Amino acid sequence: MTNAHGHVPAFQVKQKINMMVNRYEINAVDPSGAPTGLLAFAEQKRMAMKEQVTFFTDAGRTTPLFGFKARKVMDLGSGYDITDASGTPIGYFKKDFGASLMRSTFHLESAGVQATGQERNQLVAVLRRFTDLSFLPVHFDFVDSAGATVLAVQREFSVGDKYQVNVPNPHLDFRVAAAMAVALDALMAR
Repeated sequence: MTNAHGHVPAFQVKQKINMMVNRYEINAVDPSGAPTGLLAFAEQKRMAMKEQVTFFTDAGRTTPLFGFKARKVMDLGSGYDITDASGTPIGYFKKDFGASLMRSTFHLESAGVQATGQERNQLVAVLRRFTDLSFLPVHFDFVDSAGATVLAVQREFSVGDKYQVNVPNPHLDFRVAAAMAVALDALMAR
């Protein structure tokens, strides 16, 4: 495990069910994938004018660490800025709506990293769109222009949303990886 400003090669994102907000625990994991300690706690207000998720040091939301926010109100083609606690941009992502018609696709940018992420399984992507099988596992692979994996996010087959996140690219900041992993869940239906 490392601090929130460096690289974390693997972590877990678990959604916490709540009526008014979406909450997420981001935990460090051991080599077997079992959680070993809280790295961040995220909260997304529902029904906000602009999509925004803030990441904190703990569930008490005492100290903000980083977050992401939509650039525009209700613009499906708009992107999301990832910022540090002081509001300084550290990354950016955008859903590619044309490519996402059949398989959800995102573009991710950060210092020294550019990648495109897409649902791994075309059949699962189509089934999710045209059936009520929302429990199906969803896997995203983000690759750079050379085809190297930068980020992999895999939703486990479980009750509640739980994701295993692997970050093989040592240049991808934990904050950017965590923001993208949470966004995949928080924005999946959009």
